[in-house]
Amino acid sequence: QVQVVESGGGLVQAGGSLRLSCAVSGRAFSTVMGWFRQAPGKQRELVAVITRAGSINYAESVKGRFTISRDNAKKTAYLQMNSLKPEDTAVYYCNAVAGPDEYWGQGTQVTVSL
Repeated sequence: QVQVVESGGGLVQAGGSLRLSCAVSGRAFSTVMGWFRQAPGKQRELVAVITRAGSINYAESVKGRFTISRDNAKKTAYLQMNSLKPEDTAVYYCNAVAGPDEYWGQGTQVTVSL
């Protein structure tokens, strides 16, 4: 059974930083791992995605502030978030794609205060 577990969310002041982690357990090997977020009353949106080979894409709203990375040996992805803004407040979800299947974590809350 594959499980995706996020950690690292919390409350931070505007301009601060947080680092999210996403650990994948089970036999599946994720070819693509990504971070999505969903703010209250809004649709879930892509934040950043990274392939096994290291190709990366970011949402325009986070370019230059967020950095996605992964450790394939640990089956873990990270999202370093700097210069956080109140509009970054959301539940952040990790997504892992393995073959024809995709898996989601339970989400971790990130709250950025003024």
